[in-house]
Amino acid sequence: MNPLRKAIVAGGLAVVSLGGGALGAAMVSSSATAQTPTTTATSPSTSSSTATAPSASGGTFHSNENAAHEKTESAAREAQENAGQVPTVP
Repeated sequence: MNPLRKAIVAGGLAVVSLGGGALGAAMVSSSATAQTPTTTATSPSTSSSTATAPSASGGTFHSNENAAHEKTESAAREAQENAGQVPTVP
């Protein structure tokens, strides 16, 4: 393959790569801004619920106080949960 052809192929690959990256970035940023927040009024809940493990969507940590979960839990983990920390020990 002659040097001119190599340069043309390398340049074409670079242009296509940059174009794909720009297109991907545009798609990601437009999908993030396309989500519009909605505001709804809710009444306070009066139901009693047990605390659950943290969800992937974020928020504050709530320990799992389920009796079956508590049986298998170490004292160190329970202490972390009682302190409001995300447990780091098994």
